[in-house]
Amino acid sequence: MVESDTFSAHPNQPPSMEYSPDPPFQEIYKTLFDSSIDVMLNDDELVIVEECEVPLIDLSRLNGGELEREECKREIAKASQEWGFFQVVNHGISREILERMRREQVKLFKKPFHEKINDMHLSFSAGSYRWGTPSATCLRQLSWSEAFHVPLTDISGSGALTSLSSTMQQFATTVSDLAQKLAEILAEKMGHKSTFFKENCLPNTCYLRMNRYPPCPISSEVFGLMPHTDSDFLTILHQDQIGGLQLVKDGKWIAVKPNQEALIINIGDLFQAWSNGIYSSVQHRVVTNKLVERFSAAYFLCPSYDTVIQSCIEPSIYRRFSFREYRQQVQEDVKKLGYKTGLPRFLV
Repeated sequence: MVESDTFSAHPNQPPSMEYSPDPPFQEIYKTLFDSSIDVMLNDDELVIVEECEVPLIDLSRLNGGELEREECKREIAKASQEWGFFQVVNHGISREILERMRREQVKLFKKPFHEKINDMHLSFSAGSYRWGTPSATCLRQLSWSEAFHVPLTDISGSGALTSLSSTMQQFATTVSDLAQKLAEILAEKMGHKSTFFKENCLPNTCYLRMNRYPPCPISSEVFGLMPHTDSDFLTILHQDQIGGLQLVKDGKWIAVKPNQEALIINIGDLFQAWSNGIYSSVQHRVVTNKLVERFSAAYFLCPSYDTVIQSCIEPSIYRRFSFREYRQQVQEDVKKLGYKTGLPRFLV
């Protein structure tokens, strides 16, 4: 599920770099680097118009008087329509939880690569550790990053209560509550007092993803995460101060200025379809840094695979589809084309 559907488990384990934490991008993707002179990123893909702060919303206003509450909800809906992204402060997740999550994440990623790829000493499902882009046919399709993509059931069902699992559980529980609250507000602002999200987006259908973007010696040529939209309802992201997240606004790429007090929220494809295009799932990407590594943790609000996504407004611009059908189409496109097509496949 996605920060990116193109980012998945790689089948190869390299013979070298036994104790290094970094995935062997240049060894495994040697043919792509050898032909990189022909696939350099276009100049317009590298130009950043500006660094800016996406809309910043103080959620403490939801506890205020009626006028203050309604104004806060209106801002959430407006940002979801116009940007597809917004930041929230006073969100209810303590700094202590966020800092502990970051420390545990750093410790996990510092393990040698061979331990991570073989799931040694970890209780996650097989294939949870992912790096690179196995389907990449050129450098612009390669994601210079690694991640643990973990179903929440792996965390709650873990027999061994480690410092990592207990921290992940606490993080996921608090962020899940926030996701449900925001989804309810977005539904309400469309005139729907909907229980859809509480009924269909359960702990056993949602995911937590821990990301690391290692320093990249050719940062001008390779993305940390290639441009994509998210295949969920909502994503909640906690990132470090390094920066690198960029999104499309008014047809141009802009860089999101890091804010240590804020969580970043973005609308996913399923919410765009459910809202009949009112809320926007926008393209975003992560650029690499030549000198420093970057960390982030994302929570994905997802339904069960059998859940049917249907626009809540008629006439609908999207046909009905199940989440399973959507995921299968995305995976098929990535395999054939090297990238995700997404919602345009489901237009009426």
